[in-house]
Amino acid sequence: MRPRTFFEKVWEDHVIERLAGGWDLLHIDRHLLHDMSGAEGLSAIEARRLQPATPELAFATPDHVVSTRTGRTGASFPAGEPGWRTLQRRSRESGIRFFDLGEDGQGIVHVMGPELGITLPGTTLVCGDSHTCTHGALGALAFGVGASEVAHVLATQVLLLRRPEPMRVRFDGDLGFGITAKDMALHMIGRLGAGAGNGRAVEYAGTAVQALSIEERLTLCNLSIEMGAKIGMVAPDDRTFDYVRGRPFAPRDQYWDQAVAVWRALATDESAHFDLDESIDAASIAPMVTWGTSPEQVVAVDGPVPLPQSFEDAVKRRACEAALTYMGLTPGRPIAGTPIDWVFIGSCTNSRLSDLRAAAVIARKGKVAPGVTAWVVPGSERVKRQAEAEGLHEIFLEAGFQWREPGCSLCVAANGERVPPGARAVSTSNRNFVGRQGPGARTHLASPAMAAAAALAGAIVDVRRFVA
Repeated sequence: MRPRTFFEKVWEDHVIERLAGGWDLLHIDRHLLHDMSGAEGLSAIEARRLQPATPELAFATPDHVVSTRTGRTGASFPAGEPGWRTLQRRSRESGIRFFDLGEDGQGIVHVMGPELGITLPGTTLVCGDSHTCTHGALGALAFGVGASEVAHVLATQVLLLRRPEPMRVRFDGDLGFGITAKDMALHMIGRLGAGAGNGRAVEYAGTAVQALSIEERLTLCNLSIEMGAKIGMVAPDDRTFDYVRGRPFAPRDQYWDQAVAVWRALATDESAHFDLDESIDAASIAPMVTWGTSPEQVVAVDGPVPLPQSFEDAVKRRACEAALTYMGLTPGRPIAGTPIDWVFIGSCTNSRLSDLRAAAVIARKGKVAPGVTAWVVPGSERVKRQAEAEGLHEIFLEAGFQWREPGCSLCVAANGERVPPGARAVSTSNRNFVGRQGPGARTHLASPAMAAAAALAGAIVDVRRFVA
């Protein structure tokens, strides 16, 4: 057999039938449902008088359109209540495991899936959300699907797909002081471009990736879609197995040993071919912050806002001009020192316990600057409870941050929670698109520690000043 990549091994293990024109019929092992696309998918099959083919392989939780304010219910955001009620009702009628507000297991789908052991190495996993690539950090072949595909998987547990070309990004060397997986991802997108991964499945490798914790790998894989890739993966290793072991939906007893033996064989073969192979020196990465309206419009925090004429490509030059106008920035000036109005620490990119711990280290050092609104939104009920057990919420509250309930919140602004028009926010989320956090909102993406530092300084600032 020819040498194969890790991605190819998992894909081929799930092919039911090869069809003409390069199409494969793929079995789907896990299906995550939320209160937007998940509710729509369940309604779609109900309208056709169908039932989920294998409800035990689907897991549902509200996250996108529910409020995150203290004391919230599913009806706290009236426009989101129908999605919550539909997801709740149809999940319970169909025998799908449903994790409701306030219950252990509720949270952002890309946070609760890994922490419950729903996400497993070597499995296929889909969700009606583009950041499903997050789950590839555990060695799953995970990707987002559209509303019609959500319904199709519910009804059949299969999908008809074309196999993406494999791509590898290696990060070798040691990360510098204060550098995080978020910085790695933003540096990569800025260097390679937002379209570098189009039509490809990306495997992250190299010594710097191997040294990352699983939660850091989840952040790295989460941003694969921002490079155009539908899939981002890290081959499972002992760190992966230690993370998965003992979680509620992970294999147990003799099945655990059998599973690990299979997972170990998934590593990429030494001479496997990649359609594109990139290498990045981890030591060259600085704390990163976006300046524009695409994740590829990013700069080191100690660097300047770029000049439009620095872009040789005319399309990128015009994009730079438009972004600078929208963001209200002056080209050539340092990005550090730019005053900010809001800080958001949360989202499926950076709302796990390690993210909150990193932000709390900074929050201990001062108070939120006057005029700045700062939110901390845990990624799941389990993260919230663990953070409160450690007293992290008290650190944030003492420093002047708001401590909220689990959900997507300000990442997507689909639940009534928005950054006001014209306000400038430092956000740990994944997208800085025009209007992403609310009409007219100006978003700078950064790591949790960078966001916390900005909250205290009242401006974009190099976090290394706070931890040196």
